[in-house]
Amino acid sequence: MTATDPIAELRSAVNQAARALRDGELTGPEPSLDCPPKPELGDYSSNAAMLLAAPLGEKPHDVAVRLGAELERELGGGESIDRIEVAGPGFVNLFLSDPWYRRAMASLAGAGERLGPTPTDSPERVLVEFVSANPTGPLHVGGGRHAAYGDALTRLLEAAGHEVQREFYVNDAGGQVERFAASIAARMSGGEMPEDGYEGAYVAELAERLGAEGVDPADSDLVGRRGVKLVLEEVRATLDRFGVHFDNWFSERDLYARGEVDAALGRLDRAGHTYKSEGALWLRTTEFGDDKDRVLIRAGGKPTYLAADVAYHWDKLERGFGRLIDVLGADHHGYAPRLRAAIAALGADPDAFEAPIMRLVHIVEGDERAQMSKRSGDFVSLDELIDDIGVDAARWFMLWRSHDTPVDLDLELARRESSDNPVYYVQYAHARIASILRKAGEGAERASADAGALTPGTSLQPTEKALIKRLLEFPDEVREAAARRAPHRVCAYSTTVAADFHAFYRDCQVVGAEGEGVERSRLALCLLTKRTIAGALGLLGISAPERM
Repeated sequence: MTATDPIAELRSAVNQAARALRDGELTGPEPSLDCPPKPELGDYSSNAAMLLAAPLGEKPHDVAVRLGAELERELGGGESIDRIEVAGPGFVNLFLSDPWYRRAMASLAGAGERLGPTPTDSPERVLVEFVSANPTGPLHVGGGRHAAYGDALTRLLEAAGHEVQREFYVNDAGGQVERFAASIAARMSGGEMPEDGYEGAYVAELAERLGAEGVDPADSDLVGRRGVKLVLEEVRATLDRFGVHFDNWFSERDLYARGEVDAALGRLDRAGHTYKSEGALWLRTTEFGDDKDRVLIRAGGKPTYLAADVAYHWDKLERGFGRLIDVLGADHHGYAPRLRAAIAALGADPDAFEAPIMRLVHIVEGDERAQMSKRSGDFVSLDELIDDIGVDAARWFMLWRSHDTPVDLDLELARRESSDNPVYYVQYAHARIASILRKAGEGAERASADAGALTPGTSLQPTEKALIKRLLEFPDEVREAAARRAPHRVCAYSTTVAADFHAFYRDCQVVGAEGEGVERSRLALCLLTKRTIAGALGLLGISAPERM
């Protein structure tokens, strides 16, 4: 934040008070500053006294009493603290004053549109590779979850101050493309479909297109390249529609053409990390923590996926990225250790590599689950899902659960325009605030202009304070969501902000409120809430409508 951070100041005051009890020295864990589970336990609570009890040789309760007195001095008494209570085994519970809350609002207002965290002191160059679906058919909803997650993750990392690039790895070489080409050719010529070929109706459409272009079905290389190109055009269009854009589209075929696969294998060979056995070339991944060695080149001379991936990840490192994040599917759970081992074998830091594993997404309507398979053609495409429930709902329901948890996407819930639909609930809060501000007219403009100097004559209401506290959590929530690679935390936070706003609006009249400056204060709080909801939804790639 560009303005002072009230929560950071509170944490600093707790630390300073704790140090004061130890003559300026504080070792061991940093004291906590948490929101208690019940309002009657204070606005914030710290375990500092319990951490200090053993070093000081005193009872936690006695330390907490001394710590509370020191905290009052640190925070300026009534300027920030209404009272301090000691609870339980020695928790120090802080009850903050109205002036503290008003300064907190001023801090939020001073941050303007920049409500996220202060940029990290140690930014990284990060490459996030995601989606990377085989270019052998339309993007289905499973790829949509990868797209929503990867895009939200890059937004969070950027908000935390990292330099991030988005990359789609195009698997346009290898056996799956050969089967894809053979499937199209079979449709074009009326021949027999290859074993484990692609059966979807889209294959027949591609065959018709290629036939109209005069492509010879016997030219398997041209059929494959042209088929991949047409599929990728559709995938790009779908992703554009979904609000997901890539900085790079990296071709596996080009990786071979530039000789990078041979170069990477040569590097491994010179380092003594490869060997031949049973006619195949193996990588000694067991030397780097894998459960068994892995084949790079099969006995027949064909490279495995790993051979290309070794070269691809070396290319990433050569481009100067210090952190590599690959968003992998549930069927790749065992693949991450061998990639990490390969990176170590190349002489790089394996800890620079991360591989979040995405669990499956199931489309549910009533009691029915849709099955997805590109080869059989029995799948729900991302375009079909967007047509049904829209981009915002699709992204929300892809993101609101942790990536390592399966998702049942309930179409009936996603279509519903009611408070039990979480994305509608959050967006409605934003639209409702926009309506309040429009109704207030010039009053809203004045509140925006002087939100940092509010001096209403009435006490703040409990739901008013609860909403301010929630808004103050936004920087930490963004920082934690980025660090934990957890966009779902932003969904949960957005929902709680909306709930806190609705409670505030229920209890507190805004437009026409009586008392000196009260309307202006509450309009300012509405404006700050609107900005925060918009910022949170923006990190998820979801719109914040002005009207609903």
